[in-house]
Amino acid sequence: MTAAIDLAKSKCKPCEGGVSPLSSDEITKLLKQLKDWEHTGGVIAKTYAFKNYYQAMAFVNAAAWISHREDHHPDITVGYNQCRVSYVTHAIKGLSENDFICAAKLDALFDL
Repeated sequence: MTAAIDLAKSKCKPCEGGVSPLSSDEITKLLKQLKDWEHTGGVIAKTYAFKNYYQAMAFVNAAAWISHREDHHPDITVGYNQCRVSYVTHAIKGLSENDFICAAKLDALFDL
């Protein structure tokens, strides 16, 4: 991947394995297109802060809806006023463009 793409407007591609995970250079380039996401332990992750539990749960429901539409599902940890989201493509045991697309779509929720 050489040029920046609009991740939030992209669609996830089916991934059943058989493709290589992204390289470190590809991960670095895609990570630059996301705000406050980190690459650690083989996943990309971000903690979102909210005013209260209701807002955190509303975000979880929106994230679940987006994930279902993209058929690409994160690990989500919820607290009273925060939510941590982690993406990895389990089928390839690493990161794919799908992880970054979904991350960008979650961030775009705050632009609505």
